[in-house]
Amino acid sequence: MGSGTTLIEAKLLNRNAVGVDINPQSILLSKKKLQFQCETNSKIFIKNGNATDLHFMKDNYIDFICTHPPYANIIKYSQGIEGDISLLEVDTFLKSMYEVAKESYRILKKGKMCAIMMGDIRKYGKVIPLGFYTMEYFLKVGFMNKEIIIKEQHNCRSTTDWKNRNNNFLLLAHEYIFVFQK
Repeated sequence: MGSGTTLIEAKLLNRNAVGVDINPQSILLSKKKLQFQCETNSKIFIKNGNATDLHFMKDNYIDFICTHPPYANIIKYSQGIEGDISLLEVDTFLKSMYEVAKESYRILKKGKMCAIMMGDIRKYGKVIPLGFYTMEYFLKVGFMNKEIIIKEQHNCRSTTDWKNRNNNFLLLAHEYIFVFQK
């Protein structure tokens, strides 16, 4: 759930929502941000957990999944939290994303949608199509592609650094929003 933006929007739109994050700091930040009053009856549940194991949710329970996981270990969101996928190298990260795909498929109701935002990364001057690898795992567990949206990315932390170098490659300036249907 990161910093809780999706949960805030769910509350404002009078939607029930479940936010899951492995990092206790994200839990605290989200709870703090959700302490505002608005005229809704939504129920927002926050759970410290790992998206590779959502055992606390029943099969076919969720109407919509909206997620924006880290892109492997590009930005580390914790220091040593076991199971934090932001600490993983690409191969291990992708194995975890396969588990996330399986759990997402299990908890989502038939016919409902799952949206995941994922970007590509660059290591040692080579592009790693993390988005397409992730898409492949979601398709492998049974999801169907509904849409692939390409979102222009404006606020990368390292954009200025890369622009000031003499590079022989283009900046990665996009992310994908994959919309799947079960």
